[in-house]
Amino acid sequence: MVNSPRPMQRPHGRSERLRERVHGAVVELLAERGADELTIPLIAERSGVHQATIYRRWGKVSVLLSDMVQAGPARTSPLPDTGSLRGDLEAYATAVAGSLSGPLGALMLRAAVDAIPADPDRGASAVLAERSTQLSEMLEKARARGESPPTVADLLEVVVAPLYFRALFDRPASADDARRLVARLLDG
Repeated sequence: MVNSPRPMQRPHGRSERLRERVHGAVVELLAERGADELTIPLIAERSGVHQATIYRRWGKVSVLLSDMVQAGPARTSPLPDTGSLRGDLEAYATAVAGSLSGPLGALMLRAAVDAIPADPDRGASAVLAERSTQLSEMLEKARARGESPPTVADLLEVVVAPLYFRALFDRPASADDARRLVARLLDG
């Protein structure tokens, strides 16, 4: 049985406000204490949401963190629209690098990795699928302007994957590193 958060019934109603309060409390606690010290009682105290509600909705901290990952960048970080492909890609890549270099970025990345099922036939995560669709729309805007954009797969392989790899296994990439990756993609 996979333990995943239930889909929200009212995306802008009380349920979403509760989710925002709990997610906000987790972010604050992570900044103060780190992931190893997170508990449902601490989150309940900080958020003002009863423990029973948190347990009923998420069950455990790891599922809550996974929900935060899924609610993260693809839904909360709009893609840039600078008027040029290079500008859009640089703005996107530097934003990704910036989010991964912060204390919450590393935690969210670790939570995302922990949420990956062991099944080799699992396919793309919902987060990647959603972001890929958005990136495809950004690239289509460039094509409509007469530019020659790369494929989404090339963007993911040449720019996005190295940013995430560095955040996982090395020092996170800087904005300059992100711009160099975009140049490598666009300039060959």
